[in-house]
Amino acid sequence: MRENPLVLHVLGARPNFVKAAPVVRGLAELAVRQGIVHTGQHYDALMSDVFFADLGLPEPIANLGVGSGSHARQTAALLTGLEEVVLEHRPDLVVVYGDVNSTLAAILVCAKLRIPTAHVEAGLRSFDREMPEEVNRVVTDALADILLVTSPDGLSHLANEGVSPAKVHLVGNPMIDSLFSALPKLDPEPLRLRLGLPERYAVATLHRPGNVDDPESARELVDAVLAVGEQVPIVVPLHPRGRGRLAEAGLVNGDSLTIIDPLGYVEFLSLVRGAALVVTDSGGVQEETTMLGVPCLTVRPNTERPITITHGTNRLVTPGTLPAAASKALADGAATPSGELPPLWDGAAGPRIARVIEAWLRGDNLSPAAQATPRVES
Repeated sequence: MRENPLVLHVLGARPNFVKAAPVVRGLAELAVRQGIVHTGQHYDALMSDVFFADLGLPEPIANLGVGSGSHARQTAALLTGLEEVVLEHRPDLVVVYGDVNSTLAAILVCAKLRIPTAHVEAGLRSFDREMPEEVNRVVTDALADILLVTSPDGLSHLANEGVSPAKVHLVGNPMIDSLFSALPKLDPEPLRLRLGLPERYAVATLHRPGNVDDPESARELVDAVLAVGEQVPIVVPLHPRGRGRLAEAGLVNGDSLTIIDPLGYVEFLSLVRGAALVVTDSGGVQEETTMLGVPCLTVRPNTERPITITHGTNRLVTPGTLPAAASKALADGAATPSGELPPLWDGAAGPRIARVIEAWLRGDNLSPAAQATPRVES
């Protein structure tokens, strides 16, 4: 290891930025040399640039600008671009986040070049291999050298897959760190008034391939959302992915439906904080609504974040059951998390992750006995 080791963070999509910001701050406080590689998987200002500003992330040392495309084309462009960056900078550790194609590409490039890697948000599983994200999660965890786990169920999943416990650390959820930091700035009123929304409104975010790629599935989902709109006005910050397909299926501006461009981090969470209900197929939104106490209906058959159901405000629904579930959630009013909040979702995950990485960079070795079980970081 070099005397002044270098850590590179590979970020590609807006959830990555939210997870990385607390880790970057934590490493900076420990004076660890680091840089950000922005792959450009989310490539416009509303999907990435504003997140850098909202989260206080430093300028990236490289922006690959890969843009959108099929999984094969996008991943191929990512592999080529990331290989060049890694060969140029020769980092001592590459940190990847979540389950997007940028994460998969980075882990493959580093495995081939024998560059060590750490995976933040390791161990999440939906057990649905039809989800591209699930394939990315499994491959990433199989190849990473340090597995940084956000919730206890991840420990069980990694153990069942035969991952060495010496690699595994339960550190908590850095997305919650970012949420806690943003809380004082989360005021829904200015945005609500700007959008002309009533005091009681719902928010919907829809982009998963299983929901929007197939025309029949998209139509079924849109019909369900429109039925919810008959109960409460809905605002939809619409991801570029699937925008055309959803519009063809009837997701357009109307008396009860407001379609807007994607929002920055603070504006989006402000909108969610003031909502009576959130309808989503996003993973991170399930976690954020859990912490904000907002009822969340996830239009998916499964979730890799079951802790948001057991400890939070999240429920799984189908398009067919969505209108009735929305009616009940709206009648019940503000949600409260079920029991205690998830372990280590306390706003200190970033510093924990930073300490794990710094110790690894120093070459600290645990005794064989200590390596027999995953570490729960304090």
